[in-house]
Amino acid sequence: MKDIIIIGAGDIGREVAALLKRINAVKPTWNLVGFADDDIENKPKGSRNEYGEVLGTVAEINAVTEPVNVVIAFGSAKTVQAVRSRLTNTLIHFPNIIAPEAMISDSENYKMGQGNVLFAFSSLGCNARIGDFNILINYSSIGHDVNAGDYNVLMTSAHIGGGCRIGSVNTFGMGSVVKSGISVNNYTTLEDGSVLLEASQDGGTYMGNPAERLRK
Repeated sequence: MKDIIIIGAGDIGREVAALLKRINAVKPTWNLVGFADDDIENKPKGSRNEYGEVLGTVAEINAVTEPVNVVIAFGSAKTVQAVRSRLTNTLIHFPNIIAPEAMISDSENYKMGQGNVLFAFSSLGCNARIGDFNILINYSSIGHDVNAGDYNVLMTSAHIGGGCRIGSVNTFGMGSVVKSGISVNNYTTLEDGSVLLEASQDGGTYMGNPAERLRK
């Protein structure tokens, strides 16, 4: 059993803890040491949820003196990126966490970096390429031949069509859809239920069907 700490003691972190339990039911793999969270008002050190104890803040985890595995668990791509940038300790490792129910279409024909989380019934199509610290929540999917960067979050039932080019630090809301073959740049937010039919601009928030960029 390998020790692991979840950064983020909120809803996504608790779902990751539940996921680790399911993985262990198939094959004992992870020993959940606890959580880390910077919300010291609502999740102070020593507090607990149903899966374990809050061990301290991100800074405290970054000060570990023994090797440890860490998973970053937030529903915001920007937050995932920000937390990762603070974890500079070389003793921290970032495994990929893949649900037993997740589907990888071709296990010999895909590429995945580090720190990714694939929740139950999420899927990667054949020849999909994803970078680091992407989170695919339940029933979300990345289609065939997609090339995606880092720190992308797909909420429940978000779908990226085949052949898309996806940048980094994008958040795809619950039930949102990206049409096959188009590009999503960086720092894009696609709101819940929206359907993106044209390439996005950096830093844009899109809503509707078809999705339109919201004015600032």
